[in-house]
Amino acid sequence: MYSLARSLLFRLDAEKAHSVALSTLDLAERLGLSGRLAGGRVEDPVELMGLRFPNRVGLAAGLDKNADHLDALGALGFGFVEVGTVTPKPQDGNPKPRLFRLPEAGAIINRMGFNNAGVDHLVEQVRRSRYAGVIGINIGKNLTTPVEHAADDYLVCLRKVHAHAHYITVNISSPNTPGLRNLQFGEHLDQLLGTLREEASRLDRESGRRVPLAVKIAPDMDAEEVGLVAKSLASNGIDAVIATNTTISREAVAGQPGAEEQGGLSGRPVFEPSNAVIRELRRHLPTMPIIGVGGIDSGQAALAKVEAGADLIQLYSGFIYRGPGLVGECARALQARHWI
Repeated sequence: MYSLARSLLFRLDAEKAHSVALSTLDLAERLGLSGRLAGGRVEDPVELMGLRFPNRVGLAAGLDKNADHLDALGALGFGFVEVGTVTPKPQDGNPKPRLFRLPEAGAIINRMGFNNAGVDHLVEQVRRSRYAGVIGINIGKNLTTPVEHAADDYLVCLRKVHAHAHYITVNISSPNTPGLRNLQFGEHLDQLLGTLREEASRLDRESGRRVPLAVKIAPDMDAEEVGLVAKSLASNGIDAVIATNTTISREAVAGQPGAEEQGGLSGRPVFEPSNAVIRELRRHLPTMPIIGVGGIDSGQAALAKVEAGADLIQLYSGFIYRGPGLVGECARALQARHWI
């Protein structure tokens, strides 16, 4: 059924199709049809970061930036849903068109630019949601905020979302906000993470509940750079790492229609690069939870991501190409795995 729906959606502009698909999922949830679309919820509970996840398959940030569709997406059987990236102030993002499909590669290029309605809107949507599962909130900085003052934006978001998130992700790896990826390295990273860890711990104490702090990193790093990032994550008491965001490389899609578009490339071409980062992270961080994301479009791919070292996985581009049935397929594949 989804293959037919996809053929119709893919006739539309990619961003318009995204909006139509989410509205359709909203309708399905209101009519009680979400379970039929996804093939049923898989119960495969696991405890990580002090949280209980109903299963190991989550939705990556970026698909529902404002938490406007949280109930509909949560009803599809995800073990957790991550919303955002959200910034302190609303912003329009980059000029359209800014979202492009590469069907031959099972890939998507986006240069959205953190388009969102602002942190206050997202918090209100989460507060009103009926979704009872694990919610991650992904935070970033506004385009107009200089990189040297990025911590101020992250602190604003951290303080506002803390009471409403089960975990919070610090996005320092989007290629579509100029200078953002500079925060992944050296003194910049240590200063940012130290500041956020201190404030998150203060909020934890005041609220009487601990909200884990995760960091999302890019795939475009060599082994030495991954090792330095891992050292910083560990030394600053970060609770989990999400690997990885989109890539700026076009090597895997060179010559394909649309490959020249600027932005971050996601989907099948980032599968192996993200796995390489996960393996290196696991070597340096033997006990830190790793959420693997990038190019998962089948149960077999979900298993490969876990074999690389991930504890949980997230879907995005594969969900666009394969539809809601992919959630259950991946969850069942991981449920059947022998966990040590």
